[in-house]
Amino acid sequence: MPDTSIPTLEQLATAILLLDGQARIAYLNPAAENLFDVSRKHLIGHPIQHAFTQTGQLAGAMQHALSNHASYIEHELTLGTSGHTKLQLRAAITPLLNDPDYKLLLEFHPIDRPLRLAREEQMLDQTQANRLLLRNLAHEIKNPLGGIRGAAQLLEQELDRPGLREYTQVIIQEADRLRSLMERLLTPQTMPHFGALNIHEVLERVRSVVLAEIPEGLSIRRDYDTSLPDLRGDKEQLIQVMLNIVRNAAQAMHGKGNIVLRTRIARQMTLMRKRHRLAVMVQIVDNGPGIPEAIRDKIFYPLVSGRPDGHGLGLTLAQDFVSQHQGNIEVESEPGRTCFTVLLPLQHD
Repeated sequence: MPDTSIPTLEQLATAILLLDGQARIAYLNPAAENLFDVSRKHLIGHPIQHAFTQTGQLAGAMQHALSNHASYIEHELTLGTSGHTKLQLRAAITPLLNDPDYKLLLEFHPIDRPLRLAREEQMLDQTQANRLLLRNLAHEIKNPLGGIRGAAQLLEQELDRPGLREYTQVIIQEADRLRSLMERLLTPQTMPHFGALNIHEVLERVRSVVLAEIPEGLSIRRDYDTSLPDLRGDKEQLIQVMLNIVRNAAQAMHGKGNIVLRTRIARQMTLMRKRHRLAVMVQIVDNGPGIPEAIRDKIFYPLVSGRPDGHGLGLTLAQDFVSQHQGNIEVESEPGRTCFTVLLPLQHD
């Protein structure tokens, strides 16, 4: 990193540390001084393990970034300061591969834990409300479907021209299809069939399906951490989760744009009120127009869709399936970038 960039780092609100080849602190910006409540003269030149306490997580993240020559994100990191303050942080570690003076760039963002827990509680309540609404909706639709199908069968028996029976068959087949969908909505709490699975097999299946549907104009790039272990889950449910998200992204871009499928490990995550040492993180990122602001906070609600022809059930079901895996799903969106993040624990009851 050339010295000309240091003045820029001085102006950032993000806490930045630069480490040299011996993992000693070579620079920290004013935001880092404020976050850690220490002046730079007390930290520069000291190994990061001596400058802070509880650095085991951070050391592991640094080693992972250096070993893979790629940025690494620790979503929930506990770091102790010299003043014995424990900070809950999100840390991004980036190797500086071609810099002679600095080896690693560390970015720290404080985590507002009460806000995160409140958001998770809201998601749980919303998921339960969604299930109830979908079940009631399915009941209301299922009953008249039986009448429509029966009437079409009676009408077919009265028709003299064989060609007209084509139309009654369409009515019967579509009624059967909708009835099957309603049956699925009426049983969303059926226990998933857990088994060992590789998340990349799920993503590859989704990638092939969507590219077959939209063969031209759409790019789906892989950014996989191939060292991820298998997790326990329902393969069909997880395929449906990822397929709903990727298909929504492709449709929002009208089949022309870029989607990135990214996998990483996440450590020390709290999911569904339980603390998990390890979780699999899947991010689906697109460069489309973004989710309209008017529905951005409601996209997991039933019947909410950003498309005129959308039914608004895909993301609701995705959230339900993820919660059955004791996981979490979140979204960040702005014009030009939408990122869905799915977190799935590697071990759960």
